[in-house]
Formats: sequence, C-alpha cells, structure tokens
Amino acid sequence: MLNKIACAAVIAAAVTGAAYAQQTPPAQQNSTTTGVATPQMAQTLTALPPNASTVTNWYKQNVYDPSDNKIGEISDVLVDKDGKVDAFIVSVGGFLGIGEKDVAVPFNAVHATEKNGKQWLTMNATKDGLKGAVGYKYDRSKATWVRA
Repeated sequence: MLNKIACAAVIAAAVTGAAYAQQTPPAQQNSTTTGVATPQMAQTLTALPPNASTVTNWYKQNVYDPSDNKIGEISDVLVDKDGKVDAFIVSVGGFLGIGEKDVAVPFNAVHATEKNGKQWLTMNATKDGLKGAVGYKYDRSKATWVRA
C-alpha cells in the first residue's frame, strides 16, 4: 500500500510540474520589469553519475546476514532533506506479515554485492539481533515512521 501511495505522489508531482511549465506565459518567463518572479529551468544531467544505483536495487529486496540467512526485507527507503538516502526500514520476522517488526537501520549498514548475476544485500547483523531493536510503525496521518 505504501508503494502505491509513493508512486501516486511521484506521478502527481510530475504531472503538476509539467502542467505548470506548459501554462507559464512567455512574457513572464524572462520578466525583469514586471516584478513577477521568473521561473527557473529545471536542472538536468547530461550523463548519469558513474556510481549511481536505482532504488529498485534496494526497495522490497531481501537482506541477508553474512551466513546467507535471510534477515528480512527492505520495506522503505528514508531520504533526508538534501535528497540523500539516510536509512532503511527493514521488516524482520513474522510469517506472511503476521508478527513482523519494522526496524530502522542506517544506509551504510546494508551492503550490496552481486551474487549469481543478481543484486544481493547483506548486513552484519542477525534476525534475532534486529528483532531486539526498537520497532517503528508507519503513521499515515503524519506520513512518517514513528516509534512503535
């Protein structure tokens, strides 16, 4: 469900931005005498950063301990105000979503490697260790994670 909300928000922002850009009259685009603020062009890249990774390599992916035992799944990616990935919410334990606990781990605690041609995420932690960590729940009214 959270995935659907996030996708809807991204699509709404993209459509709104495109509509605004199309509706701005040419006279206002370079106005210096009317006192109307000049909209700035969106900053774009001509090449992708060489070490960039898509969020799909992380979001909804399983995380394993150093012995290749499944710890849990990344259920959310937390981004700071500067747009940098700050932390992950990892769903640990439970069976078919029952008894599951969501814990926050720092971004640098999860390491991506390639195994058998696929992205493989590992942490230097155990499932039991994470089950003992502080739990979080998503508060829809605040649109943020809060301590459980």
